[in-house]
Amino acid sequence: MVSSIVVQYTDLLRTSDYDLWSRLRELLKAQGLDPDRTIVVDLLQEGPDHEDGRVISEEGRVYKFTLYYDQAAEHGARSARLDRWTDITDSWRCGSLATRTADAFARMSSPESLA
Repeated sequence: MVSSIVVQYTDLLRTSDYDLWSRLRELLKAQGLDPDRTIVVDLLQEGPDHEDGRVISEEGRVYKFTLYYDQAAEHGARSARLDRWTDITDSWRCGSLATRTADAFARMSSPESLA
């Protein structure tokens, strides 16, 4: 069963008009990823100015990153920036998000996932 967080966050990435998700789409495109073909494993607030995320590209590459922005400002997410963009394709099986990442790969293999 695919994690509801994976389903929800991936849907938000693809369809949400909120500043955070719009900006994340732009940033992923700049990294060469197609937001309509990218699966979001997680995006978790880790501090007052950043969130840690993990995505899977259409090609099955797994990336982790930190998204910095002024969370207190009304439109702070519009100027969000990516930092620590790291390809963890060979090491994602270790760590706290291994199960959720495996679930996200399951979502990728389902016919409706990339529709």
